[in-house]
Amino acid sequence: MKIAVMGGDGFIGWPTSLHLSDAGHEVHILDNLSRRWIDTELGVQSLTPMDSIQERTRIWHAETGRRTHFNLIDLAKDYELLKKWLAEHRPDAIVHFAEQRAAPYSMKSDRHKNYTVNNNVNATHNLLNALVELNLDAHLVHLGTMGVYGYSTIGAAIPEGYLPVGIETTDGRTVSQEILYPANPGSIYHMTKCLDQLLFQFYAKNDGLRITDLHQGIVWGTHTQQTRRHEQLINRFDYDGDYGTVLNRFLIQAAIGYPLTVHGTGGQTRAFIHIQDSVRCIELALKNPPARGARVEIFNQMTETHRVRDLADMIAKMSGAEVVRLPNPRKEAPENELIVKNDKFLGLGLAPITLEAGLLNEIVDVAKKYAYRVDRSRVPAVSAWTKDLAATVNHDPEGKRLKSVS
Repeated sequence: MKIAVMGGDGFIGWPTSLHLSDAGHEVHILDNLSRRWIDTELGVQSLTPMDSIQERTRIWHAETGRRTHFNLIDLAKDYELLKKWLAEHRPDAIVHFAEQRAAPYSMKSDRHKNYTVNNNVNATHNLLNALVELNLDAHLVHLGTMGVYGYSTIGAAIPEGYLPVGIETTDGRTVSQEILYPANPGSIYHMTKCLDQLLFQFYAKNDGLRITDLHQGIVWGTHTQQTRRHEQLINRFDYDGDYGTVLNRFLIQAAIGYPLTVHGTGGQTRAFIHIQDSVRCIELALKNPPARGARVEIFNQMTETHRVRDLADMIAKMSGAEVVRLPNPRKEAPENELIVKNDKFLGLGLAPITLEAGLLNEIVDVAKKYAYRVDRSRVPAVSAWTKDLAATVNHDPEGKRLKSVS
């Protein structure tokens, strides 16, 4: 297939592009490189040194003989340029990663909220709009988030996108219907993903677009089979308080002798998936598109769930690191359960990589190798959800005022 990977220079986009290219597909990366200038804005770089996207694609071609093509296009702003590219290349499938992906970054200030909404929602709508205008029947695979469901405890498993409900009619009968699972975003970032799924529902219904929406858990790990082939193909590794995901952050903290920072009670239960499984799931979704005219296909792209404090305890036992507790900058329940159905990917043959599979040590090795690049002052999570919470956030970079967890 000819596949366009929107946002193919990012944390998930890059290894996905290589995975699909390695599988024999013709891959075209479209990216505005915004994640790189956000690094500059925040004053913190990826733990792993990254070459330019042009150099990365050159190395991939030199190692494999396969080409991945890069196009500098801003989906949110360059609608006519996007439409022109799609009209010229007419890809068979499109993988959409071209969105600002960090909840803390989306809550930093009013400017960051506006940027996240404008970038994410416009990018999605411009892409859908262009597909309709060009009568392009490309299968669109979108990377969403488990966060569209929220993190409240309801005592039942979260289904894959759709919830069966009974509705009482005016004549007293009860009719059955499936609706989108009620959205409950926990940040501006998560809200944009909720808006995405409404846009998908409309365009699938109104224009027959073939769309798969992947509600993904938190990604851990850094290597895939393809990024291991050459040091310059390595994926980015974010450790800072805005972009570093919780498990990767614990591992880098352990590697540099920094306390493992648990925010609040640590009772937040989250869904997780290894990055190698993430790219496998995307390939499985591409191989199993919905029919034209069908409703949006929704997968829960996760493999396991864990409480944050349990992860911290596991890493502490493995590394000898100290676990400390900080005020929670997020506005969320201190404790929640999370039961998630993920039958669809398992039914398609996914064999999940779990936390016990030995890859944690691999990440620690990567962290230790590049520990000299760590700015310890950027490790704490300090972006607060409300002005009241901002007053409670501890800014001490070395944890001198942190309270140890017994």
